[in-house]
Amino acid sequence: QVQLVESGGGLVQAGGSLRLSCVASGSIGSFIYWGWYRQDPKKQRDVVAVLTSVGGTISADSVKGRFTISRDNAKNTVYLQMNNLKPEDTAEYFCYARFRGGVEYWGEGTLVTVSS
Repeated sequence: QVQLVESGGGLVQAGGSLRLSCVASGSIGSFIYWGWYRQDPKKQRDVVAVLTSVGGTISADSVKGRFTISRDNAKNTVYLQMNNLKPEDTAEYFCYARFRGGVEYWGEGTLVTVSS
């Protein structure tokens, strides 16, 4: 069993920065994917950036060059550094982890609002 707890969301002006954190409890080390999705109420939940078990990163084209995903193994935490935020980045951001056998876990989400 894995629990994911996000923090770091908030209100920021366009062009500003935020850093999201996701602390994992349980056996997170055996993940296949671990990272971030986001959901606008009007849209489906989409990938933002995730780490892969082989050391790679998958990220949405819309955030490349602005968002960076990283991990602190000692703290069982994955971060999403978001720079040059745009109003279209406004969404609920969810931490996500996937394991073998299709087992998935989601955090409860943290709201990011970017004002123009």
